Amino acid sequence: MTKPKHEFRSRCSIARSLEILGDKWTLLVVRDLMWHGKHTFQELQNSEEHLPPNLLSQRLKRLMDWDLVERQAYQDRPVRYRYTLTDRGRELEPTLLQIMGWGHAHLGGGLYDPAQGKTVAKAST
Repeated sequence: MTKPKHEFRSRCSIARSLEILGDKWTLLVVRDLMWHGKHTFQELQNSEEHLPPNLLSQRLKRLMDWDLVERQAYQDRPVRYRYTLTDRGRELEPTLLQIMGWGHAHLGGGLYDPAQGKTVAKAST
């Protein structure tokens, strides 16, 4: 897939990554696709964060443009799509685990274990 033409504001790899992934919702969409079994627009919209449909649509488009997510029609009338992470999107798992571990250690909340498919500990707040 050809990457979209994009003029990055910085040469820094962190800054460039944040231009693609660093807004409030994008990594939560990746999280839901990766670990929470959410694959349709409706399922993603109904996550616990209640992402507005226009923002979800924008985030999915950006993730598809950067070959992190792909979609496949599963219904013809009306057309409905199933979203899945590409190999490139699944490469974000160690990063998500690191962010989650840091948040668990310093901010509280649940610690999700992908191997068990559930939250295994909750920090006291």
